[in-house]
Amino acid sequence: MSIATSTHSLASIEISAALPTEPVLRFSVAQYHEMIRTGIIQDDDAVELLEGWLVPKMNKNPPHVLATKLVANAFARLLPPGWHAATQDPITTEASEPEPDVSIVRGDPRDYADRHPEPADAAIVIEVADATLARDRGIKRRIYASAAVPIYWIVNLVDRQIEVYSEPTGPAEKPEYRQHKIFAATDDVPVLLGDQELGRLRVADLLP
Repeated sequence: MSIATSTHSLASIEISAALPTEPVLRFSVAQYHEMIRTGIIQDDDAVELLEGWLVPKMNKNPPHVLATKLVANAFARLLPPGWHAATQDPITTEASEPEPDVSIVRGDPRDYADRHPEPADAAIVIEVADATLARDRGIKRRIYASAAVPIYWIVNLVDRQIEVYSEPTGPAEKPEYRQHKIFAATDDVPVLLGDQELGRLRVADLLP
C-alpha cells in the first residue's frame, strides 16, 4: 500500500552534500561541456556535474544494471508515440548535468543529435539507488526539483520500494517536491505522463 507524506516529513531524509574544507573551483555547465569537448574529461571518466561540482559516479553492480533494464523496458511498453525512454543519458539543467538511470523524454532520440535533453523535455526521471541512496534523496532530488522536472522516481533497492516525488517547487531557496509517495514491492505504481495515467507497474516486477 502506498504511503503519502508532505514536504515537511521529507526533512528527515534530506542529506546535505559535505563541502570541502579548502577552496575549490565550481564549474558552469558551459565549462563542463568545454572540458568534454577538449578531452579534459573523457568518455571513461565516470563523473557528472552536480550543482557545479564534478562528482564521481558509483560503479554499478548486477542488481543495479538489471533494475535499470527492467524499468526502461517497462516504460517503453507503455509510452505513447512522441516519447522515448533514455538510459543513463545526460539532462542539462542551469547548473548541473546529471545522468539519471532512466528518463522519459519527449520526441525521438534523433531530436537530440546536437544537444542533451533539458528539464522541459523530461516528464519523469528515475534513479536506481543502492549505494547512491543518500545522494539520490539529497542533491539529485534537489536538482530535479529546482529544474521543475514533474516526476522523480527512486527505485530503492535497499528497502525494495519505489519512492515517487511530484509537484516540484522549481527554483527556490530550498527546492523540493511537495508530494512524496512510497510504493512497496506488493504495490502497483501508476505511470503518469502529465495528467494521463498510462498504466500501472507492479513494483516487484521492477526489482531484481
